[in-house]
Formats: sequence, C-alpha cells, structure tokens
Amino acid sequence: MFELNLFDFCIAAFCAFLLGVSKSGIKGIAALIVTGFAIVYGAKNSTGVLMPLLIVGDIFAITYYKRFVLWPFIIKLIPWMIFGVLVGVIGGVYISENLFKYGMAVIILFSVSLMYYWENKKDKKIPKHWFFSSSMGTLAGFTTMVGNLAGAFSNIYFLAMRLPKNAFIGTAAWLFFIINSFKIPFHIWSWQTINKVSILKSIELVPFVILGLFVGVVLVKKINEDVFRKLILILTALGGVLILFN
Repeated sequence: MFELNLFDFCIAAFCAFLLGVSKSGIKGIAALIVTGFAIVYGAKNSTGVLMPLLIVGDIFAITYYKRFVLWPFIIKLIPWMIFGVLVGVIGGVYISENLFKYGMAVIILFSVSLMYYWENKKDKKIPKHWFFSSSMGTLAGFTTMVGNLAGAFSNIYFLAMRLPKNAFIGTAAWLFFIINSFKIPFHIWSWQTINKVSILKSIELVPFVILGLFVGVVLVKKINEDVFRKLILILTALGGVLILFN
C-alpha cells in the first residue's frame, strides 16, 4: 500500500508542502491535505503517515508564534478535545476502511458547510455558553483522531472568539501540538498506523513540510485573506468529493 508511483508521490509531496504552509499560519486547508494523503495511502493508513509531519509543523509553529499564545482558550478546549480523541480511538478500531473513507468525506463536507455558514453569518456576537466550547472541542478531538480534521472546528471556535491573527495562529499551534502529542501512542499501539514503514514514508516528506513552513510565513504577510478563504472553501469541498470517488 505504500509503494507509490511518481504521480502519487507528487500528490503526497504537494500535500506535505501545504501542511507546512498551513502550520505557518494559513488556516483552512487541512481537509485538502487530508484528502490528498487519503487518496495516496488510504484513509486510515494515511493518518499514521501524517502524524509525524504534523508534529514537525507544530514544533515550528509553537517556536515562531510563541509570543502570541492565549492559554485560557487552550485550557477551555483541551479537556473536551481529549474526550473527543478517546471516543475516536475506541470507535476507530471498529470502523472499516470504506466506512472510514466515507466518514472522512462527510466530515470534510460538513466542516466546509460550517465554515461557510460562519463566514456569512450576520450576527457576529461572541458565543459564551459552555455548550459552544464543549461541542467544538469534542468534535475537534474526535475528528482529529479519526482523520486529522480538527482544523475546521477549532477555526470556527477561534473565529467566534474574535482572536487577532497572530493570537489565532499561536494559540492554535500550541493546542494542536498538545493534542497531536497525546494522539501518538494510540496510533502506535491501538491502531498501529504508525510503524517502521509509515515512519520512513513520513521522513521522505519532511523536506516538503519545511519548504511549506517558510513559504507560509511569507504568505501570511502578503495574501489577500478574503479571496484565499473563499478559494479554500471550494478546494476543500472538492477534496471531500474526491475521497468519495477514490
């Protein structure tokens, strides 16, 4: 399953590059990255190849944006995310590859719908009820375990909290470094999606992640945010559809 032709490797390398861009601050492209990895490696196995690359990106992000972390938001979300991860660990053992694939596609398309709704929502009042943070945290934890797709839900939460750009990026960086580190033992011993073969495949893609990290830092300063967000919504939705027909 890990023997790739040149075309598949190019897809994986490009998605690794996008992962670096995402971790350096360009949010909203996680579903596109996950889609590419799922197409190349298979829905469930791709999560094991992706995990070490996420950690590489997280380490860069927490170092580069360390001045902008708002810990109260992390403390509020982390317990619910851990709960969601544990639900995902238990449920993921019994999910077949096809169900896993279709579930990822549904999550992606649902996430896009939520992001579109929030972007066009007229009432921009900051939600303060505990149910909002608990539901976003639980959904983020579950989706990050079963498909590394927590970004949409955490993005919705941080957008709702009106975090400034750098605070958004810095806080999200630490949040995902903590939760991704928490997930690794389950990938190794429970799902066994991280193994010697998957690690070698991850190492092959690290240079593309590093390149994306530096490109992303430049883009954060220059990109037209409004146009980019609309483009990402379209690309992410297409990614969800591609998984269904893979």
